[in-house]
Amino acid sequence: MSTARTEPTVTVVSVPPADVDADLLALPVFGGDDLAQDVGGLSAASGGELARARASGEFRPKPRETLLVRAVGDGWRPPRVLHVAARTGAPDPAAPLREAAAVAARTASRLHVGRLAFVCRGNVDPVRAAQAAAEGLVLGCFEDRRYKSDREDPTLRQCIVVADEAADADLPAAAARGRTLGAAANVARELAGEPSNVLTPRVFADRAAALVGEAGVGVEILDEEAIRSLRMELLLGVARGSSEPPRLLVMRHEPPHAKESPVLALVGKGVTFDTGGISIKPAEGMERMKEDMSGGAAVVGALRAIGQLRAPCRVIGLVPMTENMPGGRATKPGDILTGASGTTVEVTNTDAEGRLILADALWYARELGATHLVDVATLTGACIVALGHVSSGLFGRPAAWVDAVRGAGERAGESLWPLPVGEEYRELLRSEMADLNNVGGRPGGASSAAAFLEAFAGDLPWTHIDIAGTAWDDKGREDRAKGATGVMARTLAGLALDPGAW
Repeated sequence: MSTARTEPTVTVVSVPPADVDADLLALPVFGGDDLAQDVGGLSAASGGELARARASGEFRPKPRETLLVRAVGDGWRPPRVLHVAARTGAPDPAAPLREAAAVAARTASRLHVGRLAFVCRGNVDPVRAAQAAAEGLVLGCFEDRRYKSDREDPTLRQCIVVADEAADADLPAAAARGRTLGAAANVARELAGEPSNVLTPRVFADRAAALVGEAGVGVEILDEEAIRSLRMELLLGVARGSSEPPRLLVMRHEPPHAKESPVLALVGKGVTFDTGGISIKPAEGMERMKEDMSGGAAVVGALRAIGQLRAPCRVIGLVPMTENMPGGRATKPGDILTGASGTTVEVTNTDAEGRLILADALWYARELGATHLVDVATLTGACIVALGHVSSGLFGRPAAWVDAVRGAGERAGESLWPLPVGEEYRELLRSEMADLNNVGGRPGGASSAAAFLEAFAGDLPWTHIDIAGTAWDDKGREDRAKGATGVMARTLAGLALDPGAW
């Protein structure tokens, strides 16, 4: 049965903000000189509170800061107004709207608001503004309280995007697209936040199949016997230490009028819990390893949105699913495994398991006819050292394909930072006993891990996205709850929705 959340409705109106029927009206404000004078009647209804708060320093132009004021008077309907400080000078002018809308939704939820309106302001194309605002509103609504005994049902049930009319612009369709993309990320967040005693590989596969099946995406779940028949010894080798059997989820979006090519393959790491295996991790922080399937969750969320929005190109989604446990049958350091591609791998560190299961899945994507590859995974601590928790690492070739994937990330407001990969890093994986070693040492660890995956991508355009630092937020922010972020679900969906960009 599907576990997809019920998101608030999102509608679009093109009326003066003073006339909007909402419990709370939110609007972004830009920089120290912006007093929202274009919002007619606001200053009078609020008694000039924005100007006063600016002058006193109570409300500064620091991104995501808020000012809540009462608004009363003839001709003004919303009883409260939330000013949200928005970023200025962003490369993508829609990004500040998305972030400000998410802040507004989180604030509205905290205030138990039932109906929130968000005003699109700034120099942004109306269609992009409506989509970004809807995305932000849905993303900001997310709060994972499934296992709280005192949880309350969400009160925010209706969101209204206030946008300027534009000739030949389908603003309701744009908002619907934004809502769907935001919901895709929330699906990924909910999956990644599920405890591993609940979300075993088998359960993950069944839930994912239900989620994408509802969107018209074809689904096949390969069990351990089917995986063995494909000679996927890398995936089976990781799974060997667990009593839970592995699964390989295969999803296919095949629009009836799509061309035979391109065929985009999205491959996500689905390790539902990672102890490190025999090369066991330290106890501190190991509880977080339930989110080691965040890449797989992003692919599932993306395929759900791709099906719902009827992306014009063919898409294959692959998620190898397993636990990595130190059982008596577990793969040991020094073991040699043979992948489905025929490549042999010496396993010198069983905690470098994600690249093993992805390698078999990348090979299978090629077998299924993929022409372009993207894999996404919480792969290396080295990527966190390099980029912190701000940007995801981006590796790949050729440059045009890397640029296309990075562009999709920019449009989604998800930062991707290119890092090197190539033959020099492949040399770090040299093994005396097999074709490849599964680790290349600590220096350049993120790039050598990418180089390992590159060996299984053949000659196809390929990118690897390392989300080890961006898949989970330990602190939370004004626009985002603590926990799983759902990162890359919207980027991957956006890539499939706009194949003309690549």
